Amino acid sequence: MLPVEAEPDIVWALQQLRENRLPQAVILTEFNERLADRGIPPIGRGAWSRYSLRKSVQFKRLDEVQKISRQLVQQIGTGGPDQATVMIGEMIKTAAFQMLEDGDIDSKSLMELAHALSGTVGAQKKSSEHRRRLEDSIRAKIDEAIEDAGTSLGQSPVCALDSKAILKRIREEVYGIFDQ
Repeated sequence: MLPVEAEPDIVWALQQLRENRLPQAVILTEFNERLADRGIPPIGRGAWSRYSLRKSVQFKRLDEVQKISRQLVQQIGTGGPDQATVMIGEMIKTAAFQMLEDGDIDSKSLMELAHALSGTVGAQKKSSEHRRRLEDSIRAKIDEAIEDAGTSLGQSPVCALDSKAILKRIREEVYGIFDQ
């Protein structure tokens, strides 16, 4: 374990490993020089190799998850938060089932998965309630705009029979689209 004073150097080393531009040996040499400037003993090659390999695997997994997430978001689009929460819930269920099948789960992990699934179900409920409130608000605005348009059109003898004028008025009131 390195002392707290080495935090900026650890961050630098992780950033270099993440960027994957320099060889590990070069990063280790620079990292040890930075530690020496702070009066901290150097890191050995073996420890560094194990650490950098572990971090490399973590970075690859993170990249895979981010890539999958981006693809899912592109497929679902911005209009599908309900679908996303359902999909996450299904992924958690699948992971739990696989861990149970493989026997790779203890009671603590099972409890954590159950908690994650519970949180996802709560998010699904919250998302659907938000969507319902949003739809109700839009419906109310549309109803009000149609009523206002009907009232003003009813007062105008020219617009009473002109369907284009009626549609124009609804576009202006509901969607805020004004013809120029």
